[in-house]
Amino acid sequence: MKRIVSAACGLLALAGLGLVFGLGAGSCSAAVKIKVGASPTPHAEILKEAAPLLKKKGYELVIVEYADYVQPNVALNNGDLDANYFQHKPYLDDFNKQKGTKLAAMAFIHYEPFGMYAGKTSSLKNLKKGAIVSVPNDTTNEARALLLLKDQGLIKLKKETLDVTRLDIVENPMELKIEEIEAPQLARSLPDVDFSIINGNYAMLGKLKVKDAVATEANDSLAAATFANVIAVREGDEKRPELKALVEVLRSEHLRKFMVDKFEGGVVPAK
Repeated sequence: MKRIVSAACGLLALAGLGLVFGLGAGSCSAAVKIKVGASPTPHAEILKEAAPLLKKKGYELVIVEYADYVQPNVALNNGDLDANYFQHKPYLDDFNKQKGTKLAAMAFIHYEPFGMYAGKTSSLKNLKKGAIVSVPNDTTNEARALLLLKDQGLIKLKKETLDVTRLDIVENPMELKIEEIEAPQLARSLPDVDFSIINGNYAMLGKLKVKDAVATEANDSLAAATFANVIAVREGDEKRPELKALVEVLRSEHLRKFMVDKFEGGVVPAK
């Protein structure tokens, strides 16, 4: 019966009539809204592709874009959002720990390979002692950048965990200077550094492509599983039908194909 009423409501909106099949305009209920916070690229773009599929299920997707990594979680925790889509679970776990919030990773959606991009130095073979490398300044993403440097044989770390910092570098034969910068500013730092290790979404915003990076994380690496981006919700909201519908659409074959075709390796659907 709900599907019939929903279809009738669609006809009402289309034809501007007050009565269809004996149903008054007041019989039609508005679509349930799902308000989701997201980074502009690629998350908001993916959500925009998902919106028509959700509409068919009776849900209206409202996308709120954020330019940083803090406010989407603050807004979700305060109840201003139903979910957000911009972060990986280690960052979410660290945020919960630091802020005392109770946000949960409801589902893994995609992975963005971290890339090392050329600035003043064109390739790793031209790397000189004292080169400057900019990295994200938040805990988990800085660790990820340092692990990528380690994988390229440029540094050695006393441990290989998600909480490593510059203080854990035990060997640095090229005497690299590691500069911590806010993630949104990393692409802009390229003219002033030799290399920058940049989060996937901010690399795309800076018109950078993974295929042009001098080094990247492997798609089948531990990082690919560990750093998959999630739909985050408040603890206890995981069973809400509209949020389950959101996850179902985002993990659908349609959206998986969209990610692969649209982002050319910059977005890899989660397994």
